[in-house]
Amino acid sequence: MAVKIRLKRLGQKKAPFYRVIVADSRSPRDGKFIEEIGIYDPTQEPSVFRVDEEAAKKWLSNGAQPTEIVGKLFKKAGIM
Repeated sequence: MAVKIRLKRLGQKKAPFYRVIVADSRSPRDGKFIEEIGIYDPTQEPSVFRVDEEAAKKWLSNGAQPTEIVGKLFKKAGIM
């Protein structure tokens, strides 16, 4: 089972709000997930990014692959 760390979209039209989740790569974007590890809100100034660093590092060490956007957010937060 390939596991990805990715974003789950919430919020209204033109007002996105995301949750950082760990999910099977075959599940749909807003479908079933394994664990929620953080939030990302790009609509606020400056954008809000909060993540449970211990959980993120645990999943990364177990082989979970972050998506491109999540990888950039992790680098900005100093997790990767």
